[in-house]
Formats: sequence, C-alpha cells, structure tokens
Amino acid sequence: MHRNPLFFLALACMVFLPPLYQLTVPSPQAFTESSDKPLPATRRFSAVEEIIRGKCVHCHTRGYALPFYAAIPGIRQIIESNYYGGLRAMDLNEELGKARSEPVGEATLAKMEWVTENGTMPPAVFAAVHMDGRMTREERDSILVWVKNTRAAYYATATAAPERAGEPVQPLPDTLGADQAKAALGERLFADKRLSADDSIACISCHLPEQGGADGRRLSEGVGKRTGVVNAPGIYNVAFNIRQFWDGRAESLRAQVSGPIFNPVEMASKNWDQIIGKLSAERELLEAFLDVYPISWLGDSGGWTGENIADALAEYEYTLITPNSRFDQWLKGDETAISRAEFYGYQRFKAYRCSSCHVGKSLGGQSFEYMDLKRDYFRDRGGELPSDAGLKAFTGKDEDLHKFKVPNLRNIELTAPYLHDGSVNTLDETVRIMGVYLSGMEIVKDDRDLIVAFLRSLTGEHRGKKLQGTPVPE
Repeated sequence: MHRNPLFFLALACMVFLPPLYQLTVPSPQAFTESSDKPLPATRRFSAVEEIIRGKCVHCHTRGYALPFYAAIPGIRQIIESNYYGGLRAMDLNEELGKARSEPVGEATLAKMEWVTENGTMPPAVFAAVHMDGRMTREERDSILVWVKNTRAAYYATATAAPERAGEPVQPLPDTLGADQAKAALGERLFADKRLSADDSIACISCHLPEQGGADGRRLSEGVGKRTGVVNAPGIYNVAFNIRQFWDGRAESLRAQVSGPIFNPVEMASKNWDQIIGKLSAERELLEAFLDVYPISWLGDSGGWTGENIADALAEYEYTLITPNSRFDQWLKGDETAISRAEFYGYQRFKAYRCSSCHVGKSLGGQSFEYMDLKRDYFRDRGGELPSDAGLKAFTGKDEDLHKFKVPNLRNIELTAPYLHDGSVNTLDETVRIMGVYLSGMEIVKDDRDLIVAFLRSLTGEHRGKKLQGTPVPE
C-alpha cells in the first residue's frame, strides 16, 4: 500500500489534468521537453495495430516527451521509474523502425504474449487512473491469437506438430541447405592453425566438437596464452542468431569471421595477405580452394581472398545445427520423447518468463536484453569487468550498457561455464540468477530442478549422432 502523499498527488494530476500517456519519452532525462510528434507507425502489428497504439507504444518507445506535470518533484520519480523500466523491458523502437514487410520479431511476440496472458500490463498505477488503460478480454484474446498466428506464419518449423505450431520454441530443421563444397572447405579452414599469427590457434581451439562446440573455460586462451574477456559461446546453431558476438558487433556469420582472426588477444593475425601467404603455399589446399572459388576472366572475385575465406567458414557454420533433440521430438508430436519432469520443466520455463527471451528454434539469439533488468547483477557480483559493456561496446549508446545478445540454450548441458563472464558453473545457479536479475522472480529449488531437467532435453544431434560432450554435473 502506497502511503507517500506524493503518490496521491500523482494520481490526482493524472485524473484531473490532460491524459498522461498522450506522449511518450526518449529517455529518463527528457521529462521537461515537449513534442508534437505523432505516435510511431504500427502497421507491422497489422490486426492489433489499434490495441498496440492505445496500450503499448506510449511506455515502450523512445522519442516523445511528457506533459508539463511530469516534471513535478515526486510525480517525476513515479513516472520516470515506470518509463525507464518499460523501455528496458521492451523497447519497440527497433520493431517500429523496421521495414513494413518484415514480421514482428520472435522475442517481441513472446514478451507481448507473456504480459497479456499474465495481465501484468499496463502498470497498476496507470490502470488505476485510466479506465480504458487495461485491456479488455476481447483485446487480450486478439493479442494472443495474433501472436500465435504470426508465429505460425513466419517462425514455425514445418515439422512441428499442428498443436505445437504456436509454441515460442520450435524444432530445429534438419538442414539449412548449405553449399556442401564450400562447407567442406570451410570445415578444413576451421581447424587450420595458420589462420593465427603464430600458427598456434585455430577456430576449433575454442569451439571443440567434443565439448559441445565450446571449450570448457571461463575465458578462452589465444596466441601467447593471452586471455580474452568474455566466455566463448558454443558454435552450434549460431546460424539462427540475428547478430553475432555477445555485443552484436557482427551482422552476419561472414562478418563475424574476421573478428577472432584479427583480434590481438585471440588469433592475432595482421591481415588477410599474411594468412593467404601461408595457406596458398600448400598445393593441395590451393587446388581445393580454386575448385570452389575459381578465378574467372570476368573479374577477380575468385581465388584466394579474405572474402572467400570468410564465405567458406560461414558456409561451414551453417551446417553446425543440432536437430532431433528429445525436446524436438516432443515438439514434433512424440509424447513419450520427454519425461514428466521435463514436460513440467518446460511449463515452468514459460511461466517464469524464460521463453520471453529464449525463443525460436535455438531458444535464444533473437534479441538483446539487460543483464541487470530487475536487479543490479554487476554490483551483486562484486563490481564491473571489462566485458560488461555489452551492446554499448558496439553502438556507443548509453542505453545499451549491460545489454547482451541472449545466448541460445541448445546443448546447454555441455557448454559450461555460463553467462557472458563465464562466472557460473552449474545450470541450477544459472537458472536462479536469470530468475532474480532478468525475470524479477525468485525461482524456488523444486522449480529450478524441473527447468534444469527440461534444459537437459535440448541436447541434439550433429550428422546423425548425439552431440559429443560431458553433461555438466549438479
């Protein structure tokens, strides 16, 4: 129960002064500005456009100012807290700014689904003074139907059982149709230490097939045993990421290739000419490369180039998918593929909001989220580390501080340690941390056990065989 008189003053202002949510804000620093800008276009939300415009965009978009009374001391703090939290939980600016032909992202769909099903939006303060603020039953039903229809139309895997086409998690496809000749050459290059400056480190050195595509270290070692600042994620299923690296600095797998190769702490090569000079000296590899990338008299796009090396490596990474986990089999309709505990673990996974971010075929990689969304993880951990900037390290934007690409959860039992800082060694503790700092809920031990059981059902196959690695003990 609120006892602060400022709270009641805020309610009075919201009731008797012009509607608060006619305009929204760019950031917590812009509460005294005014703006005549219209609400952003929401055509990408098609059938539920009017609901989104009336109930969502005001608290979840940047670029708009509030009426004058939002600057009154006391009221400002209440409004600022709501807006700041709303923008961090779901910033619709990116969704609203995309081409109209693109579907709404999977993570946005999942977040809207969860808050609609659980009735947590809009905030209680807003709903208490705006009679039309809370969604009606018809509006809630419209949102939920639209989410499931959008998901089924754009994201569902064809192999999912009809009754599971609307699930936030979908089975992996068996293949992505990669160019097999390029992929074979890329696999060869992936294991070639000559991509590093001193011929000591290959891509495979930090992404070991026998360890679930990771290396089992908190922080990986590069040339000269130099240590990086972030945990190396597993290499499997990276083709499904919207961007690459924890901080999202690479827009594609091809763009990602040069990152570790030219990083002075990782592989430390100086340029492509240095690498090509070493690789092209091997006659067999030279012939294999020219078979895949022949030199044409029409141009110089063939042969040894950095672009072609990156292309081959990326094509190999497109083949690193791990379908046919036991959970995939359940999604496809096999009721006996998972245990009762694993089934209920999946239900808890959804109930605790885990599936709001860990969505899609790879259960992650579809959005960037704040590691300190609900509580200060970095303070509680003991202070800042060089790896903690997150997306801000790439964009330079203050609002992207502590925001990281959501890791995919496929084969997660094989890829400990966990988190961007590699600081956690068990799945149980990882689930606990996610509940406290991301979902804002304490996940009790019995529920954590169920969620961990579900996570262990996500280990898949590569080339028809169960993925190698030792499951993390509890």
